[in-house]
Amino acid sequence: MKLNRIMIAAPGSGSGKTTITCALLKALKNRGEQVVSYKCGPDYIDPMFHEKVIGILSKNLDTFFTGEDVTRELFLKNRTEKDVVVMEGVMGLFDGLGGIKEEGSSYHLAKVTETPIILVIDAKGMGRSVIPIIAGFLEYDKEHLIQGVVLNRMSKSYYEIIKPLIEDELRISVLGYFPDQKDIYIESRHLGLVMPNELADIQKQLQVVSEELEKTVDIEAIGHIAEQAKELLLVQKLVNVNSCFNHKGSNRPVIAVAKDEAFCFYYEDNLFMLQENGAKITYFSPLHDTKLPERCDALLIGGGYPELHADELSRNVSMRNAINQAFKKGMPIVAECGGFMYLHDAITDKNGISHTMVGIIPATCSYKGKLVRFGYVEIREKKSCFLPEGQLIKGHEFHYFDSTNNGEGCIAKKPTTGKEYSCVMAGENYWMGFPHLYYPSNPFFAERFVKKAEEYKKRKDPA
Repeated sequence: MKLNRIMIAAPGSGSGKTTITCALLKALKNRGEQVVSYKCGPDYIDPMFHEKVIGILSKNLDTFFTGEDVTRELFLKNRTEKDVVVMEGVMGLFDGLGGIKEEGSSYHLAKVTETPIILVIDAKGMGRSVIPIIAGFLEYDKEHLIQGVVLNRMSKSYYEIIKPLIEDELRISVLGYFPDQKDIYIESRHLGLVMPNELADIQKQLQVVSEELEKTVDIEAIGHIAEQAKELLLVQKLVNVNSCFNHKGSNRPVIAVAKDEAFCFYYEDNLFMLQENGAKITYFSPLHDTKLPERCDALLIGGGYPELHADELSRNVSMRNAINQAFKKGMPIVAECGGFMYLHDAITDKNGISHTMVGIIPATCSYKGKLVRFGYVEIREKKSCFLPEGQLIKGHEFHYFDSTNNGEGCIAKKPTTGKEYSCVMAGENYWMGFPHLYYPSNPFFAERFVKKAEEYKKRKDPA
């Protein structure tokens, strides 16, 4: 498949990747391009900003989660040659697993997908020193993927001085600059950027940055670089169609997914994989709904910020009771991070105030004032429930809250250090814990989750 594509990457976090990526997506969309986007790594929030710009789902790609062949397959899945692909990198270009390995890095993803790279340099406070920084990245780029540079937070007057020097010394195209925009500021919190729905004027901000990018960056040159990307060959098929369930119409088991301001962290490929295995996806809000969707056969409660909505979640007694009763009846439930917290007896917020939650898990979650767990994990069950015996699934943790009972059903292993610890409450019909899972790293998880929903449906609604 011949896809026009580029990656926006940088020497480190905070360089302006998300701003430049969103501005470029908007500019390409305004020009009538059929633009799609991806985020390198496990972050949930950046893809939400992409979606705000282009109006369609953005997906994650991660070579630690899925290796080279499956990552390439996920990249090409459901794409057409009319698409123009913009990828946003993660952290610094070469920062992979544990900050030291290539696996999981933006560069590894670019190499696997043979994607040209536009390097965004935060040049504020720098003069000629920007040249050796760019030179170092070009020297380290053994595949010669870096095809252009954008200088962020730079004035027009200095850009006109430094651009010819960079191009003369390094033989790299300087595609433009982006001025320091003091009135455009996307606030951060402990889990990264605030979510786009929290910004009242997000569409206005996106339009402003797009218009500025059009003035100061050569969009046509970026398009030309994207056009030079090579054809990619499919190596394998991600989904084994023989393992999928052939449900039709009302016979499909329904998985109700919690989605609102409190619960919104989902990998789109996870949801697609549940559907490919025969499930119908429907959505509900633990914040605003008073009952679960009718005829649902399983629950998926993902991560998010339940602590920011703890009082409202607590006051929705009807929903809390509905989830509790569904669990007691044996309805399969998968809950990750924020969803895991919501199923506790209570959440104690930053101010020490306790909020009553669902009560499935006889424990309390409380804010610890520091990062409790961070980074990739490989998880295996002590007793096979959602995974085949001895197999593992990959995931990611990032949370400032901790539980008085994190579970003993699984063993998590840090891939860089080998450190292991117990986690997750796993049983025949439930999987509840802090790790965010990436189903394509072990498709059996999605298959078994759907199968459990199907079995519950048959018990609940016998033919």
